[in-house]
This record gives sequence, structure tokens and C-alpha cells, in this order.
Amino acid sequence: TLFRSAPGKGPKGMYQIKKQIRAHDGSVFTLCQMRNGMLLTGGGKDRKVILWDHDLSPEREIEVPDQYGTIRAVAEGKDDQFLVGTSRNFILRGTFNDGFQVEVQGHTDELWGLATHPFKDLLLSCAQDRQVCLWNYVDHTLEWTRLLDEPGHCADFHPSGVVVAIGTHSGRWFVLDAEKRDLVSIHTDGNEQLSVMRYSLDGTFLAVGSHDNFIYLYTVTENGRKYSRYGKCTGHSSYITHLDWSPDNKYIMSNSGDYEILYWDIPSGCKLIRNRSDCKDIDWTTYTCVLGFQVFGVWPEGSDGTDINAVVRSHNRKMIAVADDFCKVHLFQYPCSKPKAPSHKYSAHSSHVTNVSFCHNDSHLISTGGKDMSIIQWRIVEKVSQSQNDNVLDISATKAPVLPNDSPAQSEITAVLPEPVDEMSQIENTISSSLVLLENNVEGIVETDEQNEVQSEEGIPDTGEDNSQIGRA
Repeated sequence: TLFRSAPGKGPKGMYQIKKQIRAHDGSVFTLCQMRNGMLLTGGGKDRKVILWDHDLSPEREIEVPDQYGTIRAVAEGKDDQFLVGTSRNFILRGTFNDGFQVEVQGHTDELWGLATHPFKDLLLSCAQDRQVCLWNYVDHTLEWTRLLDEPGHCADFHPSGVVVAIGTHSGRWFVLDAEKRDLVSIHTDGNEQLSVMRYSLDGTFLAVGSHDNFIYLYTVTENGRKYSRYGKCTGHSSYITHLDWSPDNKYIMSNSGDYEILYWDIPSGCKLIRNRSDCKDIDWTTYTCVLGFQVFGVWPEGSDGTDINAVVRSHNRKMIAVADDFCKVHLFQYPCSKPKAPSHKYSAHSSHVTNVSFCHNDSHLISTGGKDMSIIQWRIVEKVSQSQNDNVLDISATKAPVLPNDSPAQSEITAVLPEPVDEMSQIENTISSSLVLLENNVEGIVETDEQNEVQSEEGIPDTGEDNSQIGRA
């Protein structure tokens, strides 16, 4: 519809309809005026992009394939190319002659499941849209995707990297071949949501935490391809939220929805350990429990116990990353045994942050968003400061949806960490140590929150050092 201005009372004047054209079946969601004066329009129901000449006569049209969803935005690209944003989180680059190619793709429903490969530059995500995606976070490409029968909620790679276990909302869990995405096996434990899957250090056990308050244990053979029920940990009075193995496979530490911390003796028949001092000196293989002596300082004052969704310790045991309900990623020193310990906040997500995970060599941190359905990649670079004998980590981050054909944008983090000492001395030193400073800066794809509590990419705090800038991941 064209409007023609006419004189009228008031500053806005009056407009009249000059011409009206039926362009699409259903709603017209977007208009794009091109540099040559022609017009691109995008329809929802018919999924068509139409090119109109200067007289508003249709000149060319193309239909977006159904699997990409309906059109929500259109923008002009280089030469005769144009970009299309869809309702299923795709950004397509296309021409009227050659059709479309995918530039950005991702999940289309709330995202919770995240696992990083034990020795490759790969990560796996699963969401309520039933998609399981394996990404290469160095090349920023999608290796493969598979559609499950049910929404996925949690995942973990076998230490061999050959298979990955995925827990769903119904109590069923799947084991997929990590390279070929073939189904290896399928099992069922209860009929409620599975909240955590965790392999032991040597891959001989798998622990499955469920919302029915139980932890199911399996022995694992043939590099993760064969599973046999070993036992069941019974004692929690609420649903399981997180768990970790000891390096010798003898103990499990678990958290539940009513804020319990319990310890289990696995060789003795999955018995609950009453004397918790027996487990106080265990150096857990992973540290993902949000409740525990080593991490109680991450909780903010006045928290209701559900504000932190995930915790992960770096493999070098220097840092803890935290995902919270307020769209922030935090970085703390490990151990974090000081109440209300200081940290710096990283803004990138537009929804609650559901999960975090360090990659196998601590070169990157990965975080996932819930309603924003995004995967954000943070890059870590270490350098040593001679002043005060501290280790300074200069951590730059990549923040964007994972892209098949393009590089995500950047952010920076700086952390001051104590040198390695024994555990008790490390805890004492942590209380007085300087902590972490994060800087956020995004190029091109994602705009960083200007209110972020960190410095811009133009510099980091004045420490008397030459702090170089970090380039694209």
C-alpha cells in the first residue's frame, strides 16, 4: 500500500492510500527497500521472497524451503544477494537464480544439554526441539545433527570420545556414535526427566541422575557400546540436579533440588555415606555440583537456591565458571570457599544461562542460553605476569550463535590467579587473592551489552603491563 501525504491540521499532516496491491498469501512480515530503488518483500504463510520493480509490479520470486520455517526478516546483501531470517532461527543467503545456502542455524526451543569432547575441538548440544547437534567450535561448523524421539536435556561424552550419552525428559536415554551419529543403544530409567549423565574417569561406569530422586549406575564396556545395570543410589528426598565422580570410581557426590549434598560409596553397593568427613579430601574428577565446600562462595547473598543453574571447574583447576538465572556468566577462582566471593560478570545471553563447560584443553568456555537458544563461545588465552608472582589469564571470548560458515564475535576476560599450592593453602590464599576481570566486546554478529561491568576491547585494567588485544577466534 502506498500513502500520499496531503495538507492537514497538526504537525503530522494527513495521509491517503494511493495504491493497494495483493502481494502475499497471509501476512507480509518484512519490507526491504534496495539500493536501486526496487523492493523486496517477505511473506509468512507462503514463505515467498518477491522482488518488485519501481512501479510495484512483481519481477522475481523465490520460495524458502519448508524446513527453514517462515520468513521474518529480509535484508539486502552483496551484489544480487539477499539475506532471510526465519522463524526457526536460520539466516539464509540467497539469490533468485541460485537459491539459498545456510549462514546461521541453531536450536528452535529451550537449550539445556551441553557436552564437550574429551580430546577433540567438538561440542554437543541438545534441546527441547529434539535436535542433537555436534559442532566444531574452531571451524564454527555443524558436523552433524540428529532428531530424537523426545526432547533432550543432558549429555556426556564417553572418555574414549567414541560415543555420547543423551538423557531425555521421559526417563529414556540414548547412546549415539559420536562420529556417525548412529544409535548405539537405548535404555529407560523411571518415567521422569533425566537431569544429568556422567561417565567415570576411566569410562567403566555411567551415573544417570533422575527427577525421580534416584541415581542409576551402569557398568560400561566395549568403549561405551555396552551397558549393564550395576545399582541404584537411594536416599535423596528431591530430584537429582548434579553429580561428580571420584578419580578411583569409589565415590559419587550429588546435589538435589532440596539443596542436599550427599556422598555415595559405590563398591559397597551404592550406600549412602553418613560420615561425610570421609570424603572431605577427595579431588573430584569433575566439579559440576553447585553445592559444596569448594564452591559455596559462588552463591550471591539472598539467593533462593535456584539462581545458579550450572557450575564447571576448568581442567587446570584454576577457575570456576558459573551460569545463572540473570543472563550472566561468572568467573571465579578455584577453590571458591569465601562467602560472597568476588567475581566479574559476562553479559552475552538474553535469557537465563542454562549450562557451561570448558573444552578439553581449557582454550574455550562454552555457555548455553535457555529461551535465547544460543551457544556462546569464550576464548581463553594465558600469559604470565612477573609482578607479585601472579599468574594472569587474559581470556578473550567469542559470543554468537554457532555459525556454519562464519566466525563469531569476540570478548575479553582477564583473571589474576594464585600459583598452585596445596589444597588448604590454596583455599586460604583464595580469600585474599585478586580475582577475575572480564571484558566484553563483540565484532559484527552480536552486540555486547553496553552496561557490562567489564572494560571495552580497547583495553584492560592498568596493571603496568603491555596488554595486547585478542583477535578473532
